Amino acid sequence: MTAAGCLALVALCAGLAACRATERPYQEQIAERRAEIDAFMRSAESPVPADRRGSFPPLAYYPIDERFRVPAALKVARGDDTMEMSTSTGTRRAMRRIGTLAFSLEGQPMTLTAFAEATDTTLARLFVPFGDPTNRDETYRAGRYLDLDRTATGLYELDFNRAYHPYCVFNTSYECPIPPRENHLRMPIRAGERLALP
Repeated sequence: MTAAGCLALVALCAGLAACRATERPYQEQIAERRAEIDAFMRSAESPVPADRRGSFPPLAYYPIDERFRVPAALKVARGDDTMEMSTSTGTRRAMRRIGTLAFSLEGQPMTLTAFAEATDTTLARLFVPFGDPTNRDETYRAGRYLDLDRTATGLYELDFNRAYHPYCVFNTSYECPIPPRENHLRMPIRAGERLALP
């Protein structure tokens, strides 16, 4: 990362610290969001099949851990960099690489590629699918997702406590993109949504 990028991340960290001092407690924010998701899963718009919605249990999560809430800087990709991303149904979906998010977890530098649908002309949100060693035994075998609102600065907060499973976990009729190899992290990400314990 360049010196300018490092300074930008320092500024982001300072800004996040200032915001956190005045906002509602983080634990409350995450708990409220999770309650909203549980309510959605039992609603008419839910991906859960209609005959299971009424008895659908709350989703399972790892304990909230602020170590997995970190600043990241986006290095925008040059040109129109598109790829065919595999999906859960065996089809392929055209996705555009928007850029690479550089961040650090527990002192280890890491990167994740941020994507958008190839047909998306607004680029208002970034799609960040990722895999990690928890897949299969603790989380969905193909990986999990993060969504980020696009910023003008290129600075982001990666909050893995907000990581979620794709809808195909709940209904196999959904076509869910599978995180590409470049987005497989070596560190177990024990934050966010997980599979229910047996």
